[in-house]
Amino acid sequence: MDNRAEVREFLTSRRAKISLERAGLPTGSRRRVPGLRRSEVAALADVSVEYYAKLERGNLAGVSPSVLESVARALQLDDAERAHLLHLAQAADGSDALTRPRRRATRQWTARSSLQWTLDAITAGPAFVRNGRLDLLAANPLARAFYADLFDGPQPPNLARFTFLDPRSRRFYPDWEYFADTSVAILRTEAGRDPYDKDLHDLVGELSTRSEEFRTRWGAHNVRHHGTGTKRFHHSAVGDLTLAYEGLEMTAEPGLTLTIYTAEPGSPSEESLRLLASWAATAETATGTATEGSRTAGE
Repeated sequence: MDNRAEVREFLTSRRAKISLERAGLPTGSRRRVPGLRRSEVAALADVSVEYYAKLERGNLAGVSPSVLESVARALQLDDAERAHLLHLAQAADGSDALTRPRRRATRQWTARSSLQWTLDAITAGPAFVRNGRLDLLAANPLARAFYADLFDGPQPPNLARFTFLDPRSRRFYPDWEYFADTSVAILRTEAGRDPYDKDLHDLVGELSTRSEEFRTRWGAHNVRHHGTGTKRFHHSAVGDLTLAYEGLEMTAEPGLTLTIYTAEPGSPSEESLRLLASWAATAETATGTATEGSRTAGE
């Protein structure tokens, strides 16, 4: 991805979100465009207008951490946006070359046996490993049953592609708009962290071409940290579920996240997960029996 364009569009979009009132500046005549002027951001960041204009044109190479912090403060960036700005600056400098996660060819990556054993040991809730592009790379049986609509499509299953290109996602996600916003924000965050990921570039190109809703959200340049929370789902086999989730960065696999969904103890959602686990076990047993029968018939 073009780092200069990303920097320019990110800073411009953040500036447009800050009103005079929010910045603590006196209000005046009506403006033709929303947000602050470059000169006002420069004043708030205590840098010259010329220097800030240079930054907003995409020239972050060599910018000091103190200036980045001043700009982040002037634009009232949240933690995720501050981190995104730092990643953009590191990419501009080339200083992230050693810390950038090793490039992976998704089709060739397979979970270590011990990792799959760990996933399979989690039986009370869906558990899976994903990368920053939202590919599901490994999962326990309950996750495969939970995301059955994803796993019966192209491999590897991808949460963003499912959200924007599969009509079933609107039934599976009662709060579809929230899931759509979150998916794009995660991809935007990953684009700032690793702008040289060709697979991510290809995915964004595909989704931008095929989905206007994705294209509009991508242009907003929103980013976010996505580590914990609660989500609602509607599964075709067990109905409505409200699940908490925890996303854990994997030390042994930089760039990958282990996500685990759980239900509140004693809740209807916990009972629904038990039913789903039973259904998944029955389906797995039936598949195994059919496979064994075919093998015996061929002997």
